[in-house]
Order: sequence, then C-alpha cells, then structure tokens
Amino acid sequence: MKSEHVGQLQRLQWAISHRIAVAGLLLALVFMQPVGAGTVGMIGSQSHVVLVMGDSLSAAHGLAESQGWVALTGERLAVSKPGWKIVNASISGETSAGGAARVVHELALNRPAVLVIELGSNDALRGLPLQQMRINLARMIGAAQGVHAKVLLIGMRMPPNYGAAYTREFEQSFHDLARQLNVTLLPFLLEPIALDRNAFQDDDLHPVASAEPKLRDHVWQALAPLLK
Repeated sequence: MKSEHVGQLQRLQWAISHRIAVAGLLLALVFMQPVGAGTVGMIGSQSHVVLVMGDSLSAAHGLAESQGWVALTGERLAVSKPGWKIVNASISGETSAGGAARVVHELALNRPAVLVIELGSNDALRGLPLQQMRINLARMIGAAQGVHAKVLLIGMRMPPNYGAAYTREFEQSFHDLARQLNVTLLPFLLEPIALDRNAFQDDDLHPVASAEPKLRDHVWQALAPLLK
C-alpha cells in the first residue's frame, strides 16, 4: 500500500474513533459504563457498501465462501441494486470484543452505508458476561452511527441447556440494544431453519449449503429497506 494511502486510512480511522464520542453519553447512560470522549472528526463520503461483521455463521464455516448467505446477498445486490456491493469482514470464532476492536478499521477501510452486525453467539457459547457483550455491540453501533452508516443488528438465540435466565437475557439483549440505540433488528438469524435438523452440518451449529439461501432471504427482508 502506498504511503499516501496508508496516511489517508490512518486519518479516517482517527476520525471514526472520535466520532464514537457522539454516542458516548447515551452508551454511558444505558450501560452505566463510561466510554471515551473526544472531538468529532470528518471522514470521506460513504460508498454503496454493505459491510458485514459477523462470526462463523456469516463466514460460511464449512462451506465455500460463495455458498454463504453473505455472498448470496452480494449476488442479489448486483441484480436488484446495481452499484451496491457487499464486503464480508466476518471471522469464524469472533466475539463481540473482537468486533468492537476491529470496527474502526473496517469502517475507515470500506466506508459503508450499512453495517450489518452478527455477533454475540461466541460470547454466549463461552459463557462471557452479557453486560460486556452489550457494551461491545453498542460501541460498534455507536461507531457506525457516528459516521452516518445505517445499522442492521442480527440477533441469535441459545439452546435451553444454557439455563433459562441466561438464554432469556441473551436474546433480550439484542432487542434492548435495537430499541435504545434506534437500529433495525433481525431478532434471530436462524429462524427459517432452526427446527430442521437436516439444515445443519454435523456439528449442529452451522447451516448446510442448501439452507443458506433461506438465510439470505430472511436477512434481505430487514436489509432491503436500508438500501436507500
């Protein structure tokens, strides 16, 4: 990468980091934990990009990347929304902390008009504190809103063996974030296939290729209104 491009990217990252301060007071009030303050900066114009930051469910774990719902959504964008494209920045095993750590770089690099966040499942699978998950996701939302990107928050559910209180709080966390931070919510990514054992790979966690179009269609219902 040329030095001038590196410098530009660093300036954009700095600007986005400071724009998170716009959401700082709200996040502190909602979650009772302060976030850093700073001066609101300016960044370059947005492009017609949908940026997806998720975990293995969005990274097409066990499949070819082209078979995943994100890539399939990109194909639909090319046909129905010419000029738009999708960037998949999902990482298998990613937690909300990882997403929060990467979001500034990804926003600066891609300048999306829409950020899709599909994170939190690995927090729950590891039994991590849900309050910290909410704070991490709120920071990602605040970073996107600070640069005027729309946000689609995709929720998940945990199996009942994690305990009724924990699973209930986990699911409710996405609803609370969407309401408090005024973002679009898709409550449960796997809703169209959750009851179909044949829709999952041998690990009982990740969808098979034939199920991915159903996830694309499910996500599209929430995503399409944001592509304006």
